[in-house]
Amino acid sequence: MQYSDRAMAITPFYAMAFGEKATALEHAGHNVIRLNIGEPDFGAPPAVQQAMQQAVAENQLPYTGALGDYRLREAIAGFYQTMHGLQIDPQRVVVTAGASAALLLVCAALVNPGDEVMVGDPSYPCNRQFVTTFGGKVNLVPTTAADRFQLTPALVEQHWQETIRALMVATPSNPTGTAVSGDDLAKMCEFAKARGAWRIIDEIYLNLSDDTNGPPQSALSFDNDAIIINSFSKYFGMTGWRLGWMIVPNDMVAVIERLAQNLYICPSTPAQLAALACFTPPTLALCEQRRQSLLSRRKIVLQGLADAGLNVPVEPDGAFYVYIDVSQTGMSAMEFCDRLLSAAHVAMTPGNDFGVVGGDQFVRLSYATSEAQLHEGLARIKAFTDRLKQR
Repeated sequence: MQYSDRAMAITPFYAMAFGEKATALEHAGHNVIRLNIGEPDFGAPPAVQQAMQQAVAENQLPYTGALGDYRLREAIAGFYQTMHGLQIDPQRVVVTAGASAALLLVCAALVNPGDEVMVGDPSYPCNRQFVTTFGGKVNLVPTTAADRFQLTPALVEQHWQETIRALMVATPSNPTGTAVSGDDLAKMCEFAKARGAWRIIDEIYLNLSDDTNGPPQSALSFDNDAIIINSFSKYFGMTGWRLGWMIVPNDMVAVIERLAQNLYICPSTPAQLAALACFTPPTLALCEQRRQSLLSRRKIVLQGLADAGLNVPVEPDGAFYVYIDVSQTGMSAMEFCDRLLSAAHVAMTPGNDFGVVGGDQFVRLSYATSEAQLHEGLARIKAFTDRLKQR
């Protein structure tokens, strides 16, 4: 059977592949510490779970509008007022079947064959796959630890081409957990806007940012026409519920609605009804407590990696990831992850998932699991690296 060139060009997502290897080890009776997947162990807030049960019991659950239940769109707009001090018209809010569907719609709406989208390296691999699926080209810009593995105004200007139609920035980033400063992001957005390019800002981890310098700042605070991607998966712990949202310019709403109607009809109705419970004061307070817990876990991880002799060139300031340089072990990222999983039963993700430059040198650790699991995993990692030093 012959498959499309598009399907054959997509590379494996190694985070999921190592998850499958971990599952095989578990089926063989081994205890595996999973530090490879960005899935908060908290799960959905209790009020959301209760709302789901009620929705299933009491509603016929018909389709909602393609843009989502309007009550939920209003609640998301209110979230930006509460958390970021921004007035957002609910008409601009689009509820989607996960942030992946939001990116699918955006690329379907904006990318023509041959168009280029500027993305930093390293970055979340699926974002790049959405661009190429619609015939676009990814202008992948190498970043370094000196740039906190993020695009900077200087890098954007240096690598800009006339064929670039959009700038895509994730802040905080997967896989590095690093954020772009508000000043730098504003400059990059202004530069791209002046050249007629869209700004696609992935803020999935925005509300898991450090708040030492005040509340996290959405790009909408300085670029009202930016396209914002967000999700219920991370801050609200609703990964398997497959619910996300985006905020788009007014004149893009009708385009997105037509695409959503044809590509997936509407997001899950019960998930939408349950998600209304995310935006109550008690649930938001719980999510803030969980964010503080993740900050505590980060300290545990950074100390444990230092004890294991592993180098973290840039400490994260958001999300729940650490990007580790394993070059001093003499192994590639793939080899390190393979051997760590086989010998120590700890799953991590090779940097090959996230970029080209340096991808074979770094591995990503997710600290979205419990402190007990982190302590055990770090102890196994230290034992593993200690054995390497003895050879």
